[in-house]
Amino acid sequence: MTIKASGGSSLAKPQLYQTVAVSTIIQAEQQDRFLDNNELGELDNYFKSGAKRLEIAQVLTENSDLIVSRAANRIFTGGSPMSFLEKPPVEESVGAIASVGGLPADIKAAQQSIQTFVDGSSKGSSEGGGFLGNLLSVFTNPGIGKIPAGFRPINISRYGPSNMAKSLRDMSWFLRYVSYAVVAGDPNILVVNTRGLREVLENACSIDATIVALLEMRVSSLTYFKNDEEAKEILTQYFEILINELKAPTPSTKVRQRPSDDAQGLELPQSYFNASERRPKFVMKPGLSASEKISVVKAAYRQIFERDITRAYSQSISYLESQVKNGDISMKEFVRRLAKSPLYRQQFFEPFINSRALELAFRHILGRGPSSREEVQKYFSIVSSGGLNALVDALVDSQEYSDYFGEETVPYLRGLGVEAQECRNWGMQQDLFSYSAPFRKVPQFITTFAKYDRPLPDQHVYGSGNDPLEIQFGAIFPKETRNPSSAPAPFSKDTKRILIHRGPGINNQNSNPSARGEYPGSLGAKVVRLNNELPGASNGLGVKFGESSTQAVIRAAYRQVFGRDVYEGQRLKVAEIKLENGDISLRDFIRMLAKSETFLKTYWTPFYVCKAIEFIHRRLLGRPTYGRSEMNTYFDLASKKGFYALVDAFIDSPEYNQAFGEDTVPYERYVTPNGLQMRNARVGTLREDIGQRIDVETTPRFIELGQVSSARSENDVKNRVNQGVTVQREQTKLFKLTNNADKVAVKNVIRAAYRQIFERDVEPYTISANFTNLESKLSNGEISVKEFIEGLGTSELYLKEFYAPFPNTKVIELGTKHFLGRAPMNQKEIQHYNRILASEGIRAFISALVGSMEYAQVFGEDTVPYRRFPTLPAANFPNTERLYNKLTKQDSELVVPSFKPVV
Repeated sequence: MTIKASGGSSLAKPQLYQTVAVSTIIQAEQQDRFLDNNELGELDNYFKSGAKRLEIAQVLTENSDLIVSRAANRIFTGGSPMSFLEKPPVEESVGAIASVGGLPADIKAAQQSIQTFVDGSSKGSSEGGGFLGNLLSVFTNPGIGKIPAGFRPINISRYGPSNMAKSLRDMSWFLRYVSYAVVAGDPNILVVNTRGLREVLENACSIDATIVALLEMRVSSLTYFKNDEEAKEILTQYFEILINELKAPTPSTKVRQRPSDDAQGLELPQSYFNASERRPKFVMKPGLSASEKISVVKAAYRQIFERDITRAYSQSISYLESQVKNGDISMKEFVRRLAKSPLYRQQFFEPFINSRALELAFRHILGRGPSSREEVQKYFSIVSSGGLNALVDALVDSQEYSDYFGEETVPYLRGLGVEAQECRNWGMQQDLFSYSAPFRKVPQFITTFAKYDRPLPDQHVYGSGNDPLEIQFGAIFPKETRNPSSAPAPFSKDTKRILIHRGPGINNQNSNPSARGEYPGSLGAKVVRLNNELPGASNGLGVKFGESSTQAVIRAAYRQVFGRDVYEGQRLKVAEIKLENGDISLRDFIRMLAKSETFLKTYWTPFYVCKAIEFIHRRLLGRPTYGRSEMNTYFDLASKKGFYALVDAFIDSPEYNQAFGEDTVPYERYVTPNGLQMRNARVGTLREDIGQRIDVETTPRFIELGQVSSARSENDVKNRVNQGVTVQREQTKLFKLTNNADKVAVKNVIRAAYRQIFERDVEPYTISANFTNLESKLSNGEISVKEFIEGLGTSELYLKEFYAPFPNTKVIELGTKHFLGRAPMNQKEIQHYNRILASEGIRAFISALVGSMEYAQVFGEDTVPYRRFPTLPAANFPNTERLYNKLTKQDSELVVPSFKPVV
């Protein structure tokens, strides 16, 4: 059996909305240049208006309820719209309670729910016109603009509470979007969130009413800035963008151009494209200025060489530059010759094998990764037979290059947001775009596409895991060491799930499809039918039980459909009465249960579609799904017609009719191997054949590892004991200063401190220049040995030797070595000290080490730190050995990565 693999998945970084500053800097960074005068002017205007923008957002936030209430009263009639607005809970202060006369909370809430308007703050009342201004906005037309001809007020009683709550929520969202866009200075927030909503709003309520509400919200917002022309101009600008976007029709999706025959057409919603990171496209036109032509040439360098070679290496291909600037060759020919240049060959072809060189050429010339195995085979044959030049010619002369870039456009990366992405090469393509070529030399596409045709690693379709999740369809792992997030296991529509029949083996559906309607008899599940006959009496097979009581059948139906006995309030009493009176069949009763609100919330709403289908399929048809083909059919039906059509498809299917008919409660007909094993072979389960629990005693793993498998002599035991940390390895000489008057002892302590902190005897001229003051204070008893050690660590010499040349992780290793006499314990300790080092600097880091509880307990105030052996944990001992057995400047290797990362 062969299967097909999907592309390695990759987490896509969500696109965040950008401020003016961020988007401007990103564009300059993409082009590797300084900001020009126009961009600096734009930033200057944005920062100058920053305080004003924050003030606008603050006013809109404080008076949002009042603004929304005015808009709601403009378009709704026949009640109080604001009673449907969901507000976050706010704790009332004592002063607020006193201001309303000490009314109870429930009475006050009832009064607020029937208010037509929500009164604003003191600032809003004074600037917005107060209560009289509110009444004026209702009974007069304060010049909100041209009202759409099709506008008709909406009656609240006909519209319904649910729709009212959604409409008030949407109006509040629109106002929030405006405040976001004002603060960010980016109207793209409004474009992404509102473009394409015209049809949605038209179907839900009325687009004309929405436009009128936004016009009223604009007028209401502007009343708070009567004497502020700058704020009014900013607000008007963003409300105009919002209204125009809602008036515009839904934009068509962007279709990926696919000249190859082996791939399907893909579409990208316009909103995704609008929200993506902005990447400028460069086109070489004859009428461009000299500086613009230079920018286009540099863009070509960045695309082909992944860097601006003129800035990075002072390299350029001057004769090609002059030809493309003068119009002697097109940009297409310029790209061709750059890719054939010795510089490109040296950097992107010779250091790599053909598979990786092919991937990089796709990235540089076509702006994407290879799409399929057939495409890799085709171009691999070209590069193997003709080399780099043949590969470049094939890519540049392809129809795809002409469709996307033509003769004048510089190739660009066609990543997320630029066009729709394929599934099978998703992960590899994101890695190809995210990493620079010199740092990723292993080919990715060929290794993944090679898994397209390969045998299953196990007879069970779920691989060596044997369907470990049992209910979750589609998660298989060919190797136990495989990481499913980076390389998902192969599984296709051609693979069929292995299921075990619950009943006689001869009735297995795989070997005898005509046995679908056979009852399982005493070997399978209990069958409940709505009649007085014993099920299966006609064919002589019989079953365990038969139910003649209607209530017993109803209870069995609840337990099968819901998986449990339902609560009294969840029962469908009307459906039960109809079933008892014979008005509906048992199949119709099952259908009503499956379409109930309880079933919807239990098996549909909480799950993604595939898992929900798997649950519902087991409940209604009594077996798991067979494979991808069956799952695809149900998924397509659910996406087009919804949940209720899916339930009808299950119950009206030929399989349901043959297996259960009109009068049988569905029962479990098939089960997965792992599901059967979990029921029958679990520790502590009840064995029906012997009638007792199975309690398996297991030997703890640490006892198994500690057992001696062979006989050992006395000498062997002694040798093994001597391999540990012995007393001989302890430091026999500890330098401790107990008497400052003993000048010899002081001198020995000082030299020992130099050897510990600087890993060598410091020369006398260095001592006299840097540490004379510290030595004299120690000799006079003004400072302790601990303070002397801290002074050495914060000295300029220590910073020069052990801080400036190394990254933070190495600095932390050296710090624990010098001041605590050991290597770092684990990653968590490194993270703790790294936060101190990054936020407060090296001196705070040294002070944290010397001032730690560990330093005080081990060395105290008067002992020079030393190399500690027997007090270290086993996991840390090898790291300390490696750290002490080499000089600092031998290499910059990190000891820490031997620890596993701690989450």
